[in-house]
Amino acid sequence: MTDYDPPSPEEIILYEKDPETKIATITFNRPELLNAPTVGARLRYAHCLDLANIDDDVKVLIIRGAGDDLGSGADLPELNALMEEGPHASLREEFSLHDEDISYPPPRSYRARSSLSQWYADPRGGCRTLADFKKISIVEAKGYCYGWHFYQTADADLVVASDDALFGHPAFRYVGWGPRMWSWAMTMGIRKFQEMVFTGRPFTAQEMAECNFVNSVVPREDLEAEVNKYAIACSLTRPTDAVVMQKEFFRMMKQHQGEYMGSLLSSFLESMGGQVKPDGEDLMLGAKAYGGGLNNAVKSNDANYPPEWRLSKSGRAKPE
Repeated sequence: MTDYDPPSPEEIILYEKDPETKIATITFNRPELLNAPTVGARLRYAHCLDLANIDDDVKVLIIRGAGDDLGSGADLPELNALMEEGPHASLREEFSLHDEDISYPPPRSYRARSSLSQWYADPRGGCRTLADFKKISIVEAKGYCYGWHFYQTADADLVVASDDALFGHPAFRYVGWGPRMWSWAMTMGIRKFQEMVFTGRPFTAQEMAECNFVNSVVPREDLEAEVNKYAIACSLTRPTDAVVMQKEFFRMMKQHQGEYMGSLLSSFLESMGGQVKPDGEDLMLGAKAYGGGLNNAVKSNDANYPPEWRLSKSGRAKPE
């Protein structure tokens, strides 16, 4: 890669467990960049979920973010660095092909685009991994819960949120879709999710509770205690074998609803992204946006919307 030098995956994704309570915790630990995971951190996250799946010291997993936010999505500076490096750099990083002697598919071919987008539907890729987790997962949602972090709230068993949490995906305004669209539609309800997609606006914690996406909303100062209350109750209720059996029931139910098919459908949409042509001055995720600073482009685009529909906390209307 270029001169971009992010923290190591082990620094970004922290994992710990308490064998006595059977509660483990994954912490996204990069608050200075809104807990953005690098490709390597996302793959480590998938590995930690695999560990917790097998580990008999774990029955409940808490997923939280360091600092003020759960997180605002992927590491876009890393994505920009990979784009600048060349057309195959992302495939190399995602599939750990650093020392492999292979010929990559042509950059604009369907198989090149689909190899990457379909990887996001693969549990090994760290985007959909939580959907296949066989223990109880609880996401502690606060501040920004955008992008990749929004994926985790869709796939978690329980979501406990602070009253200042915002849920959504900025990509609805500069791409048009995301890998977990089917799951979001199933958990939010299609009518409200369509509102999120078509307007691009984030939803508050209270709005997400009203559409049954969030289990509990509490003031920020009470959030950790509320999450711990849920985690302890879940760790005590039934033996681990019973939990895994319960999860298998819900997993089969989700597959009957088409969860994995939806992941494949979303990956197909992503692989066809190059066919989307702007109407005029639309914000598009590409060299022009990165060249002028993606953060500046997103903020400038944000200003076109009513304050209460803006993505950034600073741009949103103050509560009366």
